[in-house]
Amino acid sequence: MGMNDTPLAGRVHIGFFGKRNAGKSSLVNAVTGQDLAVVSPVKGTTTDSVSKAMELLPLGPVLIIDTPGFDDTGTLGELRVRRAKQTLNKTDVAVLVVDAQEGALAKADRELISIFQAKEVPYIIAWNKSDVIRNKTPPLRAAAAPLEDSAPHFPGSAFPQELFVSAKTGENIPQLKERIAALAKTGEPKLQIVGDLIHPGDFVVLVIPIDKAAPKGRLILPQQQTIRDLLEADGTAVVVKEFELRETLEQLGKKPALVITDSQVVAKVSADTPPDIPLTSFSILFARLKGFLLPAVRGVRVLDTVGDEDPILVCEGCTHHRQCDDIGTVKLPRWIRQYTGKTPRFVFTSGGDFPEDLSAYKLILHCGACMLNEREMKYRRDCAADQGIPFTNYGITIAHIQGILRRSLQVFPHILAELEEP
Repeated sequence: MGMNDTPLAGRVHIGFFGKRNAGKSSLVNAVTGQDLAVVSPVKGTTTDSVSKAMELLPLGPVLIIDTPGFDDTGTLGELRVRRAKQTLNKTDVAVLVVDAQEGALAKADRELISIFQAKEVPYIIAWNKSDVIRNKTPPLRAAAAPLEDSAPHFPGSAFPQELFVSAKTGENIPQLKERIAALAKTGEPKLQIVGDLIHPGDFVVLVIPIDKAAPKGRLILPQQQTIRDLLEADGTAVVVKEFELRETLEQLGKKPALVITDSQVVAKVSADTPPDIPLTSFSILFARLKGFLLPAVRGVRVLDTVGDEDPILVCEGCTHHRQCDDIGTVKLPRWIRQYTGKTPRFVFTSGGDFPEDLSAYKLILHCGACMLNEREMKYRRDCAADQGIPFTNYGITIAHIQGILRRSLQVFPHILAELEEP
């Protein structure tokens, strides 16, 4: 796969933020070397975020995001902040563009910086239009004082990243690219699915029903990835269907270190697995891998207080052909109605559809997200968290309804402790 084929998931996301007429779009065009954004002297020309996948040296494949003016008077303040947060949930590095002629940060600029810091997004302040000013010392450095909160910056500097630039003359545009590259997160340690839970040489039994929804002749992605992770950790994977588990455990002659099951057969697998053998599910392992196991365990408790007509958003990450007994649209709603004795109202989305406004929902119930990249899942979780809406997934919901969530979490004692709290 060439650089031009790099999926959006693998690209560094760079967002340009700032007030109207600070020159964001002009700076985006100068940085990218192409007319990505519409430029006009009229304030507020960019009315919605514009994205462009491209090559940007020295970083390589990136996604550039040009955002509308943060001080847009035609936009409600709350909606403006929400949109900025949603864009930042997908952003690796933020560039705050300020008109250098103003000589200081405005209220809207400081508001954006507070959101950058709350979201822990590294940022640089680009003082644009430097060609029309005389003093060439960036204002924050000239003030000899950093912002109130320490911001991501170069080692050894007490100041946030700041740089004079000019979209018009090209002044310091190469330096801006270098600094963006320095702030981009690279080489983060690879998270393991299950390898850190076992020792080399351990047996792990994977219980995999033949799923009608999976393409014929193939395992679904989490199952493939888990087997690969086990092999890389020098473990031995024994793969069985749910009806073969009891006999397999008897014949192994050695107690497995762990049994991992598909969530849809977790009740049978739990009954067939002796209590002294740890048990968990693919869904729980992948919630941990994607960083939301604890919030998902907290979120599922909402089912115990759900009432008639309470809206629950059910999100399917892919758009596979729905089976007659589909897990998301048929089985889970049926099980939830049986468990709660209530008739909540279910709303369904699939693929890339995900509502901006989640405030109406009692709970977000998401699939295992094997077809969504980590950034997209983080975006969806963060959107829910920003609006205070509980978020969980199919597998954790099934284990909770079946009464075996505690057992499924015994391999993660710190998460289990959360369940013991009132």
